[in-house]
Amino acid sequence: MTAEERLQRTAEADQLAENAYEKAGGTTQGMALIAVGGYGRRELAPYSDLDVVLVHDESTDPGEVASQVWYPLWDSGVNLDHSVRLLPEMLTAAAGDLKVALGLLDIRHLAGDPNLTLRLRTAVLAQWRRDARERLPDLQAMVRKRHELSGELGHRSVPDIKESAGGLRDATILKALTATWLVDVPHADLEASRLALLDVRDLVHASAGRGVDRISPEMWSDLATGLDLPDARSAQVHVRGLGRRIAHLSRLSWRRVDDVLRRPRATAPRRPQLERVAPGVALSGAEIVLDRGADPRKDPLLLLRAAAEAAERDLLLAPPTAGRLARDAAALPDPWPEEARQLLVRLLAAGPSLLPVWETLEETGALGKILPEWERIRLLPHASAIHRFTVDRHVVETCIEASGLIRHVGRPDVLMVAALLHDIGKGGLTEHSVAGEPVAREVAQRMGFSASCVELIAQLVRWHLLLSETATTRDPDDPATVELVARHVETPEALELLTALTEADAKAASPQAWSSWRARLVLDLSGKVRRALEEGRLPESPDTPEVDVPREVLEGGFTITVDTAAAGGCLVEVLAPDRVGLLADLAGLFALNRIPVRSARVWHQDGVGVSRWEVGQETVDVGFLRSKLSAIFEGRMTPADRLRIHDPVKLAPTVQVRGDASTTSTVLEVRAADQPGVVYLVCTTLAAMDIDVRSAHVDTLGPQAVDVFYLQEAHAGVLSEVRAADAAHAVRAALAGGAGTGSGARGR
Repeated sequence: MTAEERLQRTAEADQLAENAYEKAGGTTQGMALIAVGGYGRRELAPYSDLDVVLVHDESTDPGEVASQVWYPLWDSGVNLDHSVRLLPEMLTAAAGDLKVALGLLDIRHLAGDPNLTLRLRTAVLAQWRRDARERLPDLQAMVRKRHELSGELGHRSVPDIKESAGGLRDATILKALTATWLVDVPHADLEASRLALLDVRDLVHASAGRGVDRISPEMWSDLATGLDLPDARSAQVHVRGLGRRIAHLSRLSWRRVDDVLRRPRATAPRRPQLERVAPGVALSGAEIVLDRGADPRKDPLLLLRAAAEAAERDLLLAPPTAGRLARDAAALPDPWPEEARQLLVRLLAAGPSLLPVWETLEETGALGKILPEWERIRLLPHASAIHRFTVDRHVVETCIEASGLIRHVGRPDVLMVAALLHDIGKGGLTEHSVAGEPVAREVAQRMGFSASCVELIAQLVRWHLLLSETATTRDPDDPATVELVARHVETPEALELLTALTEADAKAASPQAWSSWRARLVLDLSGKVRRALEEGRLPESPDTPEVDVPREVLEGGFTITVDTAAAGGCLVEVLAPDRVGLLADLAGLFALNRIPVRSARVWHQDGVGVSRWEVGQETVDVGFLRSKLSAIFEGRMTPADRLRIHDPVKLAPTVQVRGDASTTSTVLEVRAADQPGVVYLVCTTLAAMDIDVRSAHVDTLGPQAVDVFYLQEAHAGVLSEVRAADAAHAVRAALAGGAGTGSGARGR
């Protein structure tokens, strides 16, 4: 698909329109048929609509032409968007509706009176320029709202090539900004990216067989073939790179619009005024540029200094400045001097204003001067569905989140560099934290950190997932859980930094990755590990709490109570006569009613089974649960019948025995597709083997349920190796059979 093919489609549509106008009896005086929008720009995709308007002046009655001109077009099978308007009505509509005004900036004559079309084009453009200062704030608000709804082309898992930030709609609006004469947009960069994105849109239409703008996952292979690229991954890099470029130009242009609108009309300076803000760096308007006489070849720190000043002041780093520094700046010495490290930390800790500066460094090639390893993760998609962004953007967002936590740590510089490098190992076959450790060590050494700080940064990269994974999938009251973390994080300082990095990483991934529940688990575990490190010993297992057993339970009944104090959910306590399989029945109760389970703990007290369930639902109807549980206990309702899965399991389950996770229980880790009923099925399978589940800890990572079960023999403590292997095999077979796989996110 090429520009020539779009022009050919446009020419064929033009001929249809001209013939239709003549056949309808259209005149060459006072009336014209015009193309607007993409058709006006001669950019028809295979399944584009024809946007046409029959416009006439007040002295001309369109008569039968207005009703007859459309029939030949309909008969040809094209998708037609049409209207009939007086010329003054067109101007009024453009004045009152930004979308109409944007479409009319691209009008093109098709048939009829060319002077009328010219008058309309001239009047629309004059009106747009005259009212630009008043209209641009509304246009900017419209753009921001669209971005919030559609996300970014460079990052969205299913991007909209037209509506997403960095898409074709933004490219069109940038052309409209240029038409105001208030700001300039780099025309060559914009046009090259826009035309390449039009080629992609043509291929998307061809792949889908209809006029769609969203790129579904299965389309990437077709796009790779159409773009003559080796594979789907290359197609993603190409398309998302175009989106990144247009999004960068859009943000740059809107910042310049803001600067123009802040200045009174009559006082805008005719010549740039330079204000020196740092050695070799000056402020010009709202942009950071090089000061007069600055020589990048003699000052290797000039690039970092300019970037840090721009980020800290929330100003633009002028792309021509960044481009010149990318070409001419002297290489940083190896190792870096202390001032270079300080400038990098200032840049990384600038908060949200880091993003536009980092984008400018990346788009101009200047980032390679600072961190050549960035190419390892540039435009790399995340394998985990829980992440909102590509890996490189996620890293920048992690730095932004970490910047808000630097007051909580003793070494902010170590935290910020660890945030920058924590995912640098992604993209290979080796687990990314393992692969990233030596890379982080090498980069930290080059940056001139001391040997102890180099080791600390490397260890933070290696273990940046340790706290979150352990807190959400292990029993927090088991001393072995604390020991697992303390084994790898040996000092309170390292733990302090790891806790902050964990929070920043999770917040940057997605809101659900740092929910109030997850935050509490991580921070509670961090507190226990800190006490263990400071005291030099592991905590003891807490005593099982003694509960008052109501007479109803002693007489064979059960009770349910609810405490709403749990973060983002509530705590449900159930007391009932003790028996193997009790936990399975309760898990079935929650799964049947789609109540998300986060964790469960059970213990025995004088023949009574006490279980406490933390669920991710803030309100629970106790009376409703009681009636359903009665039906399960009395055999009137069987969870297995209602939880049976009819759809094939897309994600093969894995079941592993974690031998080092506890000294008092056998720990079984289950990973399965995110569907209702996992906890119930696992507990039912184990109950059939006369195995007790002492606690369950439930988590969901994208489409995958990650559940951990602490097991004991009904009367003899931990399972033998043979029994543990048999239990793992039985659970794996049950899950693979599809008899109730599930997820904590939807009520396991």
